Amino acid sequence: MDETTRKLRNYFDEMVVYKDLKNSNFFSALSLPSFTRDWLLRKFADEEGHFDNEQLAEFVKKYIPKKSDWTAIKSRIVKDNEHVRMLAKISVEVDVRTGQVSFTLPDFGLSTKETIIEDDVWFDYKEELISGHEVWGMIELGYRLPDDSVIPHIPGKIRLISFRNFCPYEINTEYYKTVRSKFDIKEWIDILLGAVDYNAAGYNSSEEKLTMLTRLLPFVEKRLNLIELAPKGTGKSYLFGRVSRYGWLSSGGVMSRAKMFYDISKRTEGLVSGNDFITLDEVQTISFTDVDEMRAALKGYLESGVFTVGNYEGTASSGVILCGNISKETMDNDGTTDMFCELPAVFHESALIERFHGFIKGWNIPRMNDDLKISGWALNSEYFCSILHELRDDTTYRSIVDALVVVPAGADTRDTEAVKRIATAYLKLLFPNVKKPEDIDSRDFNRYCLRRACNMRATIKMQLGIMDSEYRGKDIPAFKVAEIN
Repeated sequence: MDETTRKLRNYFDEMVVYKDLKNSNFFSALSLPSFTRDWLLRKFADEEGHFDNEQLAEFVKKYIPKKSDWTAIKSRIVKDNEHVRMLAKISVEVDVRTGQVSFTLPDFGLSTKETIIEDDVWFDYKEELISGHEVWGMIELGYRLPDDSVIPHIPGKIRLISFRNFCPYEINTEYYKTVRSKFDIKEWIDILLGAVDYNAAGYNSSEEKLTMLTRLLPFVEKRLNLIELAPKGTGKSYLFGRVSRYGWLSSGGVMSRAKMFYDISKRTEGLVSGNDFITLDEVQTISFTDVDEMRAALKGYLESGVFTVGNYEGTASSGVILCGNISKETMDNDGTTDMFCELPAVFHESALIERFHGFIKGWNIPRMNDDLKISGWALNSEYFCSILHELRDDTTYRSIVDALVVVPAGADTRDTEAVKRIATAYLKLLFPNVKKPEDIDSRDFNRYCLRRACNMRATIKMQLGIMDSEYRGKDIPAFKVAEIN
């Protein structure tokens, strides 16, 4: 065991699990996301990271059903009057007119019309059930029989009997911040990679590592909008879709304004209201039901976090990430290649592209191979992503960035906001222990936060210049680090 691993296990204790993705296909065969896998490892593994395959597989079979199992489960509940326990995502809704509380199971298509949470159960579990738009937990379901003896008739409904939060431990962000100071920056970068299932030793350079970690910025900063183009096989879908339970990955297909923002007919808010980030993966293959409608909604939301659909105005904090594949020939190595030419028509407008804060050069990330898969002790992905989720609400980092960044006169407002927002996300991710400007070396802030933010924004500006002559020749402002006494 090396020194970094020893410190990791010592300081984070139960939040560290043994991940063996390089040598074992056990969890791959179960098709579980990282946060569920690490929750199971924490539950079943011993102090040496060993677990009983059969015992764990039996638990998964019994309590983590597939969508295709839902009809059989519903039959057990409704026809056999069984109580069924399962690990699932649940969302609650309170009817203002009747005072009745119902719930949905988004992954299984169970709607509020078919469900009820009776008052005694609601008061027992409401604090956990309302802790998020959707919450994960061990739910127990039963059936309330219909009553035809009264008028109007009372229909039968699936009822919630009990709920246990998926995250039974307290997320202590202050402890996490404090422990960061026990590691140097190189150690911390490697720890972050392990937390999201990657083996730091498999990378050839710090630039490869940092570019990979740039994908985590929307996990930790509200309304951070990014574009990433990368060759196939660099792990975009995995990181955005399988690591965190707080994000949403949409791969190809059709996207509508109703699904993304607000459905007028159902009177329900869309994806941006229930997730930390929305990733439109394989964006070249996504089609939009109404291009002009979606473009107008996106422009307003990306600018201010406000969306208006009909007479409904809503606010949300979800970031929007566009991910697409790019060929080696199209990579923007000299700043003259139009990399956005293959994006859907909705994004062929400079005013919309300008609202994306930064660009991730995915070609700096190596193609996935076995050497990049974690095999060793690492932070529990579910715990780590929960920490990042909590840090989204911490505004002290932005005040530190405001104090550290010198903005030149006449700087474009959108450029300033983009650079500061990206730098803030880097600060949270790489230096969470910093509580005031004096706590971070100016050279470290410049290298790991400000310069990287400027480079990400500069690529957006270059592409804008290719797309629209109005932006041609306009570089980003010359931001500098302030001298802090």
